[in-house]
Amino acid sequence: MAERSEIAASRRWVVKVGSAMLTDDGRGLNEAIINDLVNQLSRLREAGCEVVLVSSGAVAAGIVRLGMNARPHLLHELQAAAAVGQSVLVQSYENAFKAHGIVSAQVLLGHDDVIARDRYLNARGTLNTLLKLGVVPVINENDTVVTDEIRFGDNDTLGALVANLIDADALLLLTDQQGLYEEDPRQNPAAKLVAAADVNLPALDAMAGEGGTLGRGGMVTKLRAARLAARSGTETIIANGREEDIVALVAGGANVGTWLRTGKEPQNARKQWLASMVQIQGSVDLDQGAVRVLRESGRSLLPVGVSGVHGAFSRGDMVACRDSDGREVARGLVNYSADETRRIMGSASTEIEQTLGYAGDVELIHRDNLVLS
Repeated sequence: MAERSEIAASRRWVVKVGSAMLTDDGRGLNEAIINDLVNQLSRLREAGCEVVLVSSGAVAAGIVRLGMNARPHLLHELQAAAAVGQSVLVQSYENAFKAHGIVSAQVLLGHDDVIARDRYLNARGTLNTLLKLGVVPVINENDTVVTDEIRFGDNDTLGALVANLIDADALLLLTDQQGLYEEDPRQNPAAKLVAAADVNLPALDAMAGEGGTLGRGGMVTKLRAARLAARSGTETIIANGREEDIVALVAGGANVGTWLRTGKEPQNARKQWLASMVQIQGSVDLDQGAVRVLRESGRSLLPVGVSGVHGAFSRGDMVACRDSDGREVARGLVNYSADETRRIMGSASTEIEQTLGYAGDVELIHRDNLVLS
C-alpha cells in the first residue's frame, strides 16, 4: 500500500496513550516508556507539528502508589487513587518534557467541558493559546471529581472530543496492540490486521473487542472514538505504542497500525458537526458590511457589525445571524450573552473592556465557530 499522504500532511496531532502501556501492566509507571514517548513527541514538534497529549494512567499509578492489590470498585477509592496517581503522572511528564526544553501544562477535563457550549469555548480558547505559546497540553479526565465518567468513561473518547475541540488533523491512539484485527488475536493468532478502512464501515463493529483489566479503553471504545473524531474531519490511527519510533512512523505516513479514514474534507466535516450540535437560541441583526464580510471573506463576526439582538441566549449558545430583510446568512457559537451583546453591539472591539468591565474575546462569533447558511 502507498504511504498515507493524508496522515503525513497532518500538522495538528492529538496523541492518546493508554494506561496498560504506561504502567507496564500494573507495575507502576514505566519511566523509560514515558521518556521514550516524550522524546518521540518532541521530534514531532521539531518537524513543525503541534501536539496535544491525552494520557491515561492516573488511577493505575495511584493504585500502585497506595499499595492496592487490585483496582477498587468503590467510587471514592477510585477518586483517591486518581488524586494520588495524577500528581505522579504529571510530574513524570513535566520532568521528561523539561529535558527537551519544552513546557508542558496539565489540563484536567470532564467530558462536559468539551460538550457544554460555554465550557467548549473556554477549553478551546485555552488549548489553542497553549499551542500558540509552544506548550504541550497534557490532558487527562478529571477522575478525582467526575462521578459518572470514572465508571463508564474512557480517555479514547476524551481524545476524540479534544480532537473535535481543537480541529486536529489526526488522532493517534497508542495502545499495547498492533491495531484493529478482523478477529480477536488472543483467540486466533492468525487474525489479520485491518490496515485501513472507512471509519463508518459496519463490519468494523464485529471486529472490535473489549479492554484489559487496567485499561478501560478496548477496541470498542477506540472505534467509537474514531467515529467521534471523524465528525470534525480528524483522521484516526490505532497503533502499538511499544513499537520503536511509532510516532515518527505514523506521522511519516508509514503503513503501520490501523488507519480509520473519514473520507471527508476536514473543514466541511467540522462545519456540518457544528451546525448540528445545538439548537438556535436567539439571533442578531447584521448591517450590510457585516453580511458582506461573512459571505465574501469568511471572517469572524465583530460587535461593530451588529445592529439588533433577539432572544435570551448565553455565552456558547448557537445564534442565527440575519440580514436587514430577516434572512439567515450564518449561524454560530456566540462569545457573549444576549445582554452583553446588546451593550457592545455597534461598538469597536477595542471598546469591549471599557463597556463590560472586562476584556473578553474580540469577536462576537469567531470564524471557526461560524457556519454560513
